[in-house]
Amino acid sequence: MDTIKSIGIFCKQKPHISQEVLQELVDWLRQRNYQVLMPPDTAAIVQEPSSDGNDDIPGKSDLIIVLGGDGTLLSVARLTENHEVPILAVNLGSLGFLTEVALPELYSTLEKVLKGQSAVEDRMLLRSCLKRHGEVLRSDVSLNDVVINKRDARIVNLEVHVNDQYMTSYRADGLIIATPTGSTAYSLSAGGPIIHPSMNALLLCPICPFTLTNRPIVIPDRAVIQVNLTTQEKVQITLDGQLGYEMTSEETLEVQRGPKPVHLIQAPGKNYYQILRQKLHWGRPAEDRKQ
Repeated sequence: MDTIKSIGIFCKQKPHISQEVLQELVDWLRQRNYQVLMPPDTAAIVQEPSSDGNDDIPGKSDLIIVLGGDGTLLSVARLTENHEVPILAVNLGSLGFLTEVALPELYSTLEKVLKGQSAVEDRMLLRSCLKRHGEVLRSDVSLNDVVINKRDARIVNLEVHVNDQYMTSYRADGLIIATPTGSTAYSLSAGGPIIHPSMNALLLCPICPFTLTNRPIVIPDRAVIQVNLTTQEKVQITLDGQLGYEMTSEETLEVQRGPKPVHLIQAPGKNYYQILRQKLHWGRPAEDRKQ
């Protein structure tokens, strides 16, 4: 990791937590002569002004610290698409598959990061393009998944091609296209498999398919997935559960691996299997899980 001089901070406001935590972190960094950059909504938590927008900070930072939950990290990850800046994610939420560092571990972890004693893990992004007659209408990235469904929970009719080869048609409540990182998000609730984040793969997981033989499928990450509607209707496209837009029967959604990954700093002393055991309560008696 290169020499760190400027540190960007994104913080989700949580009552009785974020102001004290954020102020302590800002003071700790400034006492060690690091430049602290915050977007206006984060700076407002500690009653400071800011002239840096969300999109500006990744390009000005050598390190980004995210204080919040997985949702906060997902929104920041999309901002770093064109930058090589590593992200240290600190969990102020509850589940936190991606925000590995617990609040009590913040400063001990941060000291190791600033000394270059931490590992960085690359996580795949998805690039999704909405096209009409070959023209790109919009292009987005997401870290977890792209979800296709209807707002009113009615069945959607989809046709899926992979690398221009017909794969299958779905009649289902929707379809999730996920990265290995996203395999522990919505896809897991829909019955999809857990994929180790180092795997070079994409996951297609139907949501409550009408035909029970339509099962989740894992395909190579070099594949290009094309999704079309087979009926005259509209569906909702949602990225990481946060950004959304409509797709019509005249349009095609094309999804593939993004050209650049997100760089997440691994919490020292933790590994992926340990996180799965902790978050999913593996290896614990049922009565212990209720405590």
